[in-house]
Amino acid sequence: MKVLVTGVNGQLGHDVMLELNNRGYEMIGSDITDKYCGLADCESPCSIIRSLPYTKLDITDKDSVYETMTKLKPDAIIHCAAWTAVDIAEDEDKIDKVRAVNVTGTQNIAEVAKKIDAKLLYLSTDYVFDGKGTRPWKPDDKNYAPLNVYGQSKLDGELAIANTLDKYFIVRISWVFGLNGKNFIKTMINVGKTHEQVRVVNDQIGTPTYTYDLARLLVDMIETDKYGYYHASNEGGYISWYDFCVEFYKQYGLKTKVIPVTTKEYGLSKAARPFNSRLDKTKLVDEGFTPLPTWQDAVKRYLKEAKL
Repeated sequence: MKVLVTGVNGQLGHDVMLELNNRGYEMIGSDITDKYCGLADCESPCSIIRSLPYTKLDITDKDSVYETMTKLKPDAIIHCAAWTAVDIAEDEDKIDKVRAVNVTGTQNIAEVAKKIDAKLLYLSTDYVFDGKGTRPWKPDDKNYAPLNVYGQSKLDGELAIANTLDKYFIVRISWVFGLNGKNFIKTMINVGKTHEQVRVVNDQIGTPTYTYDLARLLVDMIETDKYGYYHASNEGGYISWYDFCVEFYKQYGLKTKVIPVTTKEYGLSKAARPFNSRLDKTKLVDEGFTPLPTWQDAVKRYLKEAKL
C-alpha cells in the first residue's frame, strides 16, 4: 500500500510518517514548504523523515492537487494538513485563508481521492461541537454548532469528505501534543521556568492526544475498510487544562504554582472554546481497534523524548 501524508511539517504528520516507515510502507510526505522542515535540530529518528520521499503540495491549488495525486496514485491518504491557529482564525483578514485550507483544500483532496479510488483519512476536532453539557460526544452525533471559525471550517471539511466519498475515515481528536511543533506542554513548561505561578483554566474538560500514539491508530485504520466517524484521544479519564498542567509540571519537576481559573477569569482567548470536549471512544473498541495508552503515560514518554 502506498500512502500520501499531507501536513508532515506538523506534529501529527511527522509521527504518521515515522509510523508508516516503521511498518515498511511506501509513503510520500507533503506540505507547503519546498522541503521537509520539521525538527531540524533532531537526530534519529527524526532525521529518517528528511530522507523519505517528499513533495511540495499546496492543497488550496486544485490543479496542483490533481496533478500530484494522479501522478503518485496513492492507495490511501492521511490528511493531516490544516489551519490550526484557532485565535488567529478569528481575524477578519484570515477567515478566507482558513476556509481555503480547511474546506477548499480538503474538497480538492477528496475529489481526486474519489477519481483514483483511494481511501481517505481526515483529522477533525472536538471543536465541531458546541461544548454544552457534560455527556461525552459520540462519533455519530450531529448536533454540531461550532463556536468559532476554526471549528466551523473543520466541520465543513468533514462534510466535504462525507458528501464526496464512500471510502473515508473522519477521526476527531482533542488537545494535541507531539514532538514536532508547538503545543500546550511546551508553552507552559517554558512559562513555568520563568514564573512563580501560572493561571490555567479549569472549566474546559477533555482528554489530551499524543501524536505518537495517535499515529499508530491511524495507520491501523487505513489497513482496514472499517470506514466512518471515530473519536480518538488518550485514555486516562476526562480532565481540565488545569489538571493537565499540574500533572506535567509534577512529572517534569517544576515547582511553579498552578492557579485554577474559569475561562471568563482567564479572558485572553479571542476564539470561544467548548467547555465540554469529552469524546466517547467506545467505537474504537467496538470496531476492533486498540485504544491509546493513558494520557499520564503519554506525558511521561513525551517528556523523555522532548527537548524542553
